[in-house]
Amino acid sequence: MFGLLPVFRKELADHLSGRRFMILFALICVAGLSATYVAAQSIRGDVSGDRESGFVFLKLFTASSGVLPPFVSFISFLGPLIGLALGFDSINSEQARGTLSRVLSQPIYRDSIINGKFLAGMVTIGLMLLSIGLLLGGLGLRMIGVPPTLEEVLRLISFLGLSVVYVAFWMSLSVLFSILFRQTATSALAGMAIWIFAIFFLPMLAGIATDSLVPMEQDAPAAIQLQHEEMRQMLSRVSPSTLYQEATIAMLTPHIRTLGPILLEQTRGMLPNPLSWTQSLLVAWPHVVGLIALTLICFAISYISFMRQEIRA
Repeated sequence: MFGLLPVFRKELADHLSGRRFMILFALICVAGLSATYVAAQSIRGDVSGDRESGFVFLKLFTASSGVLPPFVSFISFLGPLIGLALGFDSINSEQARGTLSRVLSQPIYRDSIINGKFLAGMVTIGLMLLSIGLLLGGLGLRMIGVPPTLEEVLRLISFLGLSVVYVAFWMSLSVLFSILFRQTATSALAGMAIWIFAIFFLPMLAGIATDSLVPMEQDAPAAIQLQHEEMRQMLSRVSPSTLYQEATIAMLTPHIRTLGPILLEQTRGMLPNPLSWTQSLLVAWPHVVGLIALTLICFAISYISFMRQEIRA
């Protein structure tokens, strides 16, 4: 695709040098450093006991003393803001300024513009999360003095890759709104509305719908309780935030063997040993595929809409 590299380099330079990127990076850094510091303080006094159970380094990202939520919760909550901020004005702002028609008058294909913007956003998200992960890992290593094992490094890399896909979904959604709406304020409000609905209202609606579809009495049998919980979990997994949270739990907590509800009888014969990295990846793989599919669907709709859109000088 002719013209992809210039568009990619220009968009990447705009992202990395913009004040928006600096503010978001500082926000995630402050939240991550605070959560990691509190987690390290809570586990540093019991390092000997944690050594016996293993995976001490992973607890820097999942442990919480009750003062602050863990780092994964901050990414689940603040990650959509990064994606929305990177893409809500990617197309309509250039249309309002008239620069998009000037770029298309040059020997640059239209699909190179949308592909270059999306790739630049992906690289920006990857650089941001990787640098924050290294910074928090260095702080945790300095505080607890326990280096990560190869298993923990693989799990952290998988966690960061999953976080990139999660934030990229919100970026692709904001790019879609940037194409559909002419005003940047309208596209930003639409993205914020979807984010608030997915984070706060969708879990509540899933519980209400489950109570209507599978009513459960106080002394209901175990089979009805299991069916009720499975229905609630299935409806809540419509939200990408739920998919991300469950997948990160599986990747950063090796002792979790399933993400769905099970009966007490089904746990008989299970060994309490932690799962390997590949086995945990298999547990979280349906959620990873769901996030990738949602991202590709939003990008495909954005691509088709942009290619069919009429652009005038």
